[in-house]
Amino acid sequence: MSAHTPHDQARFPAHGWGRAVVTALAGLIAMGVTAALGLWAAGAADLPEGAFPRVVAATVVTAVGGTVELVGDAGGLAETEAGLTVIPLSVTLVGALVVGAGFLWPLRHRAVAGAGELAGWAARIAVVWVLGLLGLSFAARQTFKVSLGDGTLSDLGDLFDVGPEVGFTTDVAPTVAVGLLWLAGVLVLALLVARGAPLPARLLRFQEPVRPAAHAMVVLLLACVALGFVVALVVAATRGHAAQTLAVILLGLPNLVWLMFTVGLGATWDGRVEGPFGLPMPHVLDQVLRGKETARLDLGALAAYDGRVWWLVVVDAVLLLGAGFLLAAHSPPDMPAWRHALHMAVALVLTVLMICLVGRVSAHYGLSVLGLGDLGGNLSGELFLRPRLWSALGLAALWGLVTGFLGALLAGLVRRRGTPPPPR
Repeated sequence: MSAHTPHDQARFPAHGWGRAVVTALAGLIAMGVTAALGLWAAGAADLPEGAFPRVVAATVVTAVGGTVELVGDAGGLAETEAGLTVIPLSVTLVGALVVGAGFLWPLRHRAVAGAGELAGWAARIAVVWVLGLLGLSFAARQTFKVSLGDGTLSDLGDLFDVGPEVGFTTDVAPTVAVGLLWLAGVLVLALLVARGAPLPARLLRFQEPVRPAAHAMVVLLLACVALGFVVALVVAATRGHAAQTLAVILLGLPNLVWLMFTVGLGATWDGRVEGPFGLPMPHVLDQVLRGKETARLDLGALAAYDGRVWWLVVVDAVLLLGAGFLLAAHSPPDMPAWRHALHMAVALVLTVLMICLVGRVSAHYGLSVLGLGDLGGNLSGELFLRPRLWSALGLAALWGLVTGFLGALLAGLVRRRGTPPPPR
């Protein structure tokens, strides 16, 4: 029957340790559930030796930029070599959305927040986050035995008692350090993107030039993911492969759609697929990349297999024009169009840079016994995908200038016609 007093609110702030625990654990649990469902759809639940939970933990670790190293041991008469670099961006995106929402929730309905208050709130979340990362890092360790198959290698393995093994382990210190940087980036981005989030008084002057652009870019990236999700559902409904499609959605949908977004801008990626590795992506990508020393992945190369890829240019143009309009609509009405264009160009360059950095893929595995196999053949494979960075950033700047200017003109036309812009 008693109401909370201001004294009670001071003792139990809305963003105290209890909410910090809920925010950090909710993010990790959401990432774990997403990774587990995606890996289950991909067939990883059948891994031997009860490895599935450890693989889930390793997937979450890589989703926040942590270091998972592949290890191999084939005894003194054999040699193994392995490496893996990939970020499951679906898991990353889910974690970022949950943690960002939890960070902003107790700050809602506030116009200004002190720097010390925000730092203390973030520090509480970071402490719980570090403990969670430590637990995941120690859990993400597993070793598997590798079958030599039939033939000479199998006979040699039986003769010399060679039992090759491959597994993964986590480098704890770099994982915690990079995971903290990931968390800091998510919290800062949440403050920049959410138009109603409070900022310290000293930073309010940066609100108008930075927040509309940041908000427009996040909406752009999420629109790409939403569009890709709809396309994936249509493909699953019309062509089957529901489990494989679900695995792509839950593990690597942003990897695919953001890659295609940069290709639609005219960017070029270099890649290769060899051996048992494959891309959980449309078959046309595998066709372009497989069997070549280094393949060029761009609009022209994809169009040689499927002319419909030219629609990527149209889709990119519409999405960017919408982002440019959103940026201008949330900016001061007296800002000139050329400044909108400049803000859009800078924001898009940074966005494409982020895609190029997190969208890289590299994986290889090889085994040889007494020199046979030469780390090649059926027991090896290689996959890599990397962007031509500077040309991609240059094209992003050009697209940003054009669509930012056109978006500003469109927003001005809407204002002159008396249609109210979206609320700032």
